[in-house]
Amino acid sequence: MTRRTVTQQYPETPPELVPRSRGVIALFEENCTVCMLCARECPDWCIYIDSHKETVPAAAPGGRERSRNVLDRFAIDFSLCMYCGICVEVCPFDALFWSPEFEYAEEDIRDLVHERDRLREWMWTVPAPPALDPRAEEPKEVAAARRTADRLAAAEAAQAAQAAQGRDAAGRPRDGEAGA
Repeated sequence: MTRRTVTQQYPETPPELVPRSRGVIALFEENCTVCMLCARECPDWCIYIDSHKETVPAAAPGGRERSRNVLDRFAIDFSLCMYCGICVEVCPFDALFWSPEFEYAEEDIRDLVHERDRLREWMWTVPAPPALDPRAEEPKEVAAARRTADRLAAAEAAQAAQAAQGRDAAGRPRDGEAGA
């Protein structure tokens, strides 16, 4: 009441969206393993997935052939979707993301079923994740890996120093050299 109202001049001026705004669901197809969790957990049943199995030859001689699922169709019916985000949350392989795109209106409601090609196009509009808090504690996995790498680097440095002094890895003088 104390401020003047400001009219957004949309579509001439695009709106400034908040970083976590929900527009549409984008598909990163390379990560999709056709596990069907997103379709099973969707309360509106608006995700349609079709796939087939392919046989992958054995990687090593004497090994057995494996089969893997290949994605044939991935479609979302945005006329049914309630934008709850359950599909994005349950995807264990990070194949679904929120895109801030919101201009996907259609004249016919049947055209709101978007196939994987359109969902893949929206993947390029997904913003980068926010930066980590610099004051946050380092993850335990990263800390353990860093300690192991530091230990290996120290062992290699000690071995190089011994080699420079003319000693083998056990600390004994090399053949033909006098010991101390």
